[in-house]
Amino acid sequence: MNTTSTGMDDIFLKIIAGEIPATKIYEDEHTVAFLDINPNNKGHALVIPRTKYRNIYDADSTALSCMMVTAQKVARAQKEALGADGVNIVMNNEAPAGQEVFHAHIHVIPRFTDDGIFAHSKHTAYAEGEMQTIADKIKEVLT
Repeated sequence: MNTTSTGMDDIFLKIIAGEIPATKIYEDEHTVAFLDINPNNKGHALVIPRTKYRNIYDADSTALSCMMVTAQKVARAQKEALGADGVNIVMNNEAPAGQEVFHAHIHVIPRFTDDGIFAHSKHTAYAEGEMQTIADKIKEVLT
């Protein structure tokens, strides 16, 4: 378990313990899912592991697998219950990527045709040969 301090108590551990209210939609022995209080769309849920990990960098493979299985269950439920046309599965890792609560979590965001979410996402392009150079650097670390 990662015990890195974020300068504040872990709100997600308090939700798991029932110390603060949350609108829980699913629980099992490894994960808890609840509605986000600041949703991108109604029904936007967060899936968290019961064990605290800061994010993807220190979570073990079992925790990540359990989180994704729960995310799939939630996504299927959103599709059926809300008539969602699609879903985004998002995990922000570290502050520059938008992580605000430093307890690993996956956002499961129901999507609807023309809902306008993420409409202004930024894209970039590779210079000639740059894609292969970057791929080679990543592959070197992976092997």
